[in-house]
Amino acid sequence: MQELPEDESGIAQWCRDVFVVKDALLDRHLATGTFGDQECQDIGRPKKSLMVVICWSCFLFFSAIKFFEWCPFSWGGVVFCAVFLVLVLVLMQILIVSSKSEKSTAPKVPPPNTLKENLLPA
Repeated sequence: MQELPEDESGIAQWCRDVFVVKDALLDRHLATGTFGDQECQDIGRPKKSLMVVICWSCFLFFSAIKFFEWCPFSWGGVVFCAVFLVLVLVLMQILIVSSKSEKSTAPKVPPPNTLKENLLPA
């Protein structure tokens, strides 16, 4: 990263230059569908995520086996398991839908008092 200019006009010119380069790159991407001659960089897949999924899968599988060993296999046990799973499914769906960011409201920020800002020096 290059050094930023120290004066105000230099910073303004640097910002304009960076914007022009970014805008040209965006136009080239919209026209060709690529970002030019830049090669894709393989970032790999994190192994930690895979380990978390494997551990949770083993834990849930072991827990389910132990639960079914403890629970008698009768119609009552099957109905209990089915009702419990449906309740968990409905609860998870409600929580997922209610936590979507597009449905949330922005925090209320009071408008600034410009009269006070203009009259009182800092």
